[in-house]
Amino acid sequence: MESLPPYATPLERIWFYAFRVICGLIFFFLVAPIVVMIPLSFNAQPYFTFTPEMLTFQAEGYSLRWYEDLFTSDSWMRSIRNSFVIGVSATVLATALGTLAALGLSRPHMPLKGAIMGLLISPMIVPLIISAAGMFFFYSSINLAQTFPGVILAHTALGTPFVVITVTATLVGFDHSLTRAAANLGATPTRTFFKITMPLILPGVISGALFAFITSFDEIVIVLFVAGVEQRTIPREMWSGIREQISPTILSVATILVMISIALLTTVELLRRRSERMRGISPG
Repeated sequence: MESLPPYATPLERIWFYAFRVICGLIFFFLVAPIVVMIPLSFNAQPYFTFTPEMLTFQAEGYSLRWYEDLFTSDSWMRSIRNSFVIGVSATVLATALGTLAALGLSRPHMPLKGAIMGLLISPMIVPLIISAAGMFFFYSSINLAQTFPGVILAHTALGTPFVVITVTATLVGFDHSLTRAAANLGATPTRTFFKITMPLILPGVISGALFAFITSFDEIVIVLFVAGVEQRTIPREMWSGIREQISPTILSVATILVMISIALLTTVELLRRRSERMRGISPG
């Protein structure tokens, strides 16, 4: 952790602490809605505000009724199953396609590398509403709209850029002399990939897969255009709940999603540090 040097001037000392206070306030501003939402999910009353019992920490002011409502509701459970089925399927496809693309882009003699990279990461740049409208018209023409394969392919297109970027970053410090040595020893390209390349880039592959899963799990715009009633995901069910019938059950779902996101992002950070250690870089 960076510390203040002993020769710092009074102005530098003031800025040293003021900068950290400013960063803390910005961080609090960003996480305050999440911090408020979590305790509200335990509200015993069907309100989106803190009751007097909650503010005075009385036991009767807190309840798990909204979590019970979540896990006993057929519509919510169907949306949870759909989210995991679509998310896992899209993650597998995005990871496979993104890893292959990153390996191809890492080749020194790859033609039009910049143009291809720009095309692959374009789903991250183009506004989602444009991508969603385009996918809707395209999938409608080939009868993929309002089907599970259509939603999975749409989420795959959104998740692939994250895999490409993370795996490409991992391949920056990759020692290609290892693959050449394996080829000289008679190893086939497939064996070289699974025995040498894959173990070294695995942290980047897993990080990209986690980002792809988070992207699919939280996606709402594409689902609104492409999915039907049977393909409702958790964000789509939350959207419908807010518009049709406001219930604190939404807060319990949001709390669970926050916990899942924190767990996945923590895993990504641990994998990043492991990747840096494997490449001889001090984790920072």
